[in-house]
Amino acid sequence: MSERKKPINNTDIPQHLIEAIARCILPDILAFYGSMEGQRKFTEWKKQQEPNQNR
Repeated sequence: MSERKKPINNTDIPQHLIEAIARCILPDILAFYGSMEGQRKFTEWKKQQEPNQNR
């Protein structure tokens, strides 16, 4: 079993609130990137990032 990494939180927002928000929005994020539109936008984003990797 892998150990859970300690979250990095450099804000004044309590960690439990960050985790609650993440649990709420994760299904929408997964659905978006699982859709055809999300896949297309992700591919476009990766192409935009390629010039930055050559630095």
